[in-house]
Amino acid sequence: MFRKIKHKLYFFIAHYFKYCALIQLHLWKPRIVVVTGSNGKTTALHLLESQLQTAAKYSHHANSTYGIPFDILGLKRTTFSPVEWIGLFLLAPIRAWKKPPTEKIYVVEADAERPGEGRFLSALLKPEIVIWLSCARTHSQQFEKLLRTGKFTNVDEAIAYEFGYFVEQASKLVITNGDNKLIVDQKKRTTAEWREVREDDHLEEYSVATTGTGFVISGRAYHLPYLLPKETFYAIAATPVICEYFGQQTDEHFSRLVMPPGRSSLFAGIKNTTIIDSSYNANLASVSVIVSMVNQLRAEKKWAILGDLIEQGEQEQTEHEGLAELLVDSDFEQIILVGPRLTKYTLPKLAELEERGVHIESFIQPKDALDYLSSAIKGDEVLLFKGARFLEGVIEHLLASPDDVNKLCRREQIWQIRRKQWSL
Repeated sequence: MFRKIKHKLYFFIAHYFKYCALIQLHLWKPRIVVVTGSNGKTTALHLLESQLQTAAKYSHHANSTYGIPFDILGLKRTTFSPVEWIGLFLLAPIRAWKKPPTEKIYVVEADAERPGEGRFLSALLKPEIVIWLSCARTHSQQFEKLLRTGKFTNVDEAIAYEFGYFVEQASKLVITNGDNKLIVDQKKRTTAEWREVREDDHLEEYSVATTGTGFVISGRAYHLPYLLPKETFYAIAATPVICEYFGQQTDEHFSRLVMPPGRSSLFAGIKNTTIIDSSYNANLASVSVIVSMVNQLRAEKKWAILGDLIEQGEQEQTEHEGLAELLVDSDFEQIILVGPRLTKYTLPKLAELEERGVHIESFIQPKDALDYLSSAIKGDEVLLFKGARFLEGVIEHLLASPDDVNKLCRREQIWQIRRKQWSL
């Protein structure tokens, strides 16, 4: 009952904070760049920040219906208790009239994970520029009800249409992943300049090693000191365009790039292992690009520790079986599945891998996976973590240096409490 009430009031209450944020935006008048898509938004935001630096303000840790108005107003949830909302309601109209930021550019990571969110946020932000990187089934269960309207034939079209509201509101420039037909089909909704980045036209070389990732894009060579999937090139290709647009020089070494936690971060693990931490989130598309990246790493012993793909709704079985098809083409020595969905849908489809000698383990609880890893690791393995089920809590106990714990995702107290409830 509470969840139904919360759902019905979600946008009704959000409009209160939106109107307060609109007042602040009217005072501020920033030039707004929206970075959107199902995957890769946060990486793109940090790529832009490494270039524009203090010329812009960035919506760190805020990409949602409530998060972005809160970021504009300078509000932040800390306790996540219902009582906290009283203070937020009282502060919002006061913060609406606060002194605006000094930066003249606002780079915003914006999501559209539920019907209405793209329309809501695009109307608030009215961006000058939109960078649309991807379109995939991230929170597809939210969009299933739209199929009953007859407007869309599948959830992919419904998701793309919601993201398309940002394109619709763009006033000057739209930079898109031109290889994604769902994105390209939304072109008719904008009068802004439309630029497409395509792999065949722009990506000339891609290489990855534990020392970093190399790209050659449209004749420019880039080397970034992070493990990045090939699909990151869409965001990298957009970066010099944005720099030129705002009259900034491009640092092709990305020397000031600092990536956020849980996005292919590299750590030294126990027994001389190498940990690839991509535990922040997962859907089939994002797992696919990460697995493809790790397949290109030269390492004798590669293990994949994968968590459930959550919020997939009626597509849950299809997506988890698709994950099995993906793993069949991988070169992992061991695969450790964590979660009831992987156990139910993915595990039965991996018989071919077991016949090839790939060792497969399946656990419902992350603590059981941790116990297995602690005893099974012999040394020098490359361990890829991707998916839900509190995998960051598993990684925490496998780090060589305790100081690296603070570099993992979900360090807030609420997540620490939840991990303890899961015996992590």
